[in-house]
Amino acid sequence: MKIVDANIILRYLLDDHEDLSEKATTIVEDNEIQLPNEVIAEIVYVLEKVYKVKNEEISNILLELLRYTNIIVNDMEVLEEAFLLFGKRKLDFVDTLLYAYNKVRGYQIYTFDNKLNMLLEL
Repeated sequence: MKIVDANIILRYLLDDHEDLSEKATTIVEDNEIQLPNEVIAEIVYVLEKVYKVKNEEISNILLELLRYTNIIVNDMEVLEEAFLLFGKRKLDFVDTLLYAYNKVRGYQIYTFDNKLNMLLEL
């Protein structure tokens, strides 16, 4: 199994560096790759905070990417739920993941985060 880091996916999505973006495209499109949730969270953070991409756009782009048949993720159902919420609300992506684990898997979430607690109580 091959795992890619956030930089590979960012170069692939942004196509902002001639040499590295080309290499990233080859890696992403020509291999079966594992994309751990930790890497997905870093990608979201960089797109949102560094590149100032809107949550809805991040959600749409990454959901499309995660549906590639050669990309393997830990729990697509949880990720889809998290990205749906992330695209609609101003929340940290990790909080939307926690919410999705609760909603999709029934996991009990303990947090001092008031925004997240309000969502979990709905």
